[in-house]
Amino acid sequence: MVAGLLLLVVGALAVVAAVFTADGTGVELLGFDVTALGLYLIGLGSGVAILWGIGLTKWGTKRSLRHRREAKQLSELNDKLDRQDADRQRESPDGERPF
Repeated sequence: MVAGLLLLVVGALAVVAAVFTADGTGVELLGFDVTALGLYLIGLGSGVAILWGIGLTKWGTKRSLRHRREAKQLSELNDKLDRQDADRQRESPDGERPF
């Protein structure tokens, strides 16, 4: 999930830097002169990074939610088992387990 957010930020920064540093004739991106092909490739790479970032963030969020749901179910089952164990111990006269 963190890698996805990082890719989103890097891609967005590259796009913003390219848009705000371009003038009509040439482009200087972060101190480097960039050709039209170079600017296209930077934009393409930024777009791919943003899409991968969205995908990774989505995947990480789903995975995290699934783990939380499983932990909650396990906790509920554990509580239920503890209650049943306590009931069995109350039912046996000497405090031993009946099995």
